[in-house]
Amino acid sequence: MDEKPEITRYFDTMGKHGASDLHLKAGSKAMLRIHGDLEPLGDEILTEERIRKLMDDIAGPLMKERFDPTGNLDFAYSTDAARYRLDVFRQRGQTSVAIRQVHQLIQSFDDLHLPPSLRTISELAQGMVIVAGITGCGKSTTLAAMIEHINETSRCHIVTIEDPIEYMYEDKKSYISQREVGIDVEDFPTALKYVVRQDPDVILIGEMRDPETFASALAAAETGHLVFGTLHTSTAPQTLDRILSFFPQDRHRLIRHDLSFNLKAIICQMLLPSCREGVDRVPAVEVMLTTPGIRKLILDGEDRFLADAVRVGREEGMQDFTESLRQLVTEGLVDRRVAFERAPSLEALKMALKGIVGGDSGLLGRT
Repeated sequence: MDEKPEITRYFDTMGKHGASDLHLKAGSKAMLRIHGDLEPLGDEILTEERIRKLMDDIAGPLMKERFDPTGNLDFAYSTDAARYRLDVFRQRGQTSVAIRQVHQLIQSFDDLHLPPSLRTISELAQGMVIVAGITGCGKSTTLAAMIEHINETSRCHIVTIEDPIEYMYEDKKSYISQREVGIDVEDFPTALKYVVRQDPDVILIGEMRDPETFASALAAAETGHLVFGTLHTSTAPQTLDRILSFFPQDRHRLIRHDLSFNLKAIICQMLLPSCREGVDRVPAVEVMLTTPGIRKLILDGEDRFLADAVRVGREEGMQDFTESLRQLVTEGLVDRRVAFERAPSLEALKMALKGIVGGDSGLLGRT
């Protein structure tokens, strides 16, 4: 019987302590992230040789082919108990590793305490949906819930393009093809070049990192596909700024036109520690839907009014972070102190908790 790779001992320790992440760095102790805080694991000072051996055991050829020439390597690894996403990177000339446990059980919208509007967004027939947030905010988990909802309710072909594959889907009503960048296909642009020939109804793009990837995703949405993608931005206006930054100024008018008709929603989220027993962390979620009013603001370049439009669009299914935090506090999921620390506007949240909704800053007067 083959001996298990030594790294699995670390994985077992992660599970024992309920750690979400493990960090390995030459010259330092291993570190676990437990309930959001980093804590040392044992007294061993790791060496370059030891870390390299741990990685070679599970990623041998990839280390030589992809890590050695570039200094970066992302891949996933599964054991009988769990699946892990590993990011190997070079710092100060030595190898470091960040490892995150990916829960193979795909949770539902209710399990994740996500707003009902995400279910409606998942049932769209066509267009682009962007899930945004900083690294580690739960974007992949939210997207997995949305894709699984489609899988359970719709007969369609879903193609995912990921780096690496995190959640493994089983065909239910849908037929799912998962492509991993670096293993199944060279890169995102190449995967997107051919994806529309694979007869997809739904396309998931793990990350839209460059103009080519975003332009291909937008074109796929324009030709009748439902396209999900992620960006590392924190709010809806920031997301639009990021999209436009991909392209030269003379193309911004055209990009705004395409977005006004094909962008269906921007979902931004951040993770907060929960105060409810049995719940580790919950997302605060901002939802912007491309209603006629939002479409006009995008087309006219009036991005400064988007936050106001989201705030006053509750009846249409939209919500900003202030409203999301209010709901989390009211439902007993997040402590007031935590909500106040993370609120975009402390005063606005305090007013919301008292039942006072802020004004529209002149937005309604414009439209």
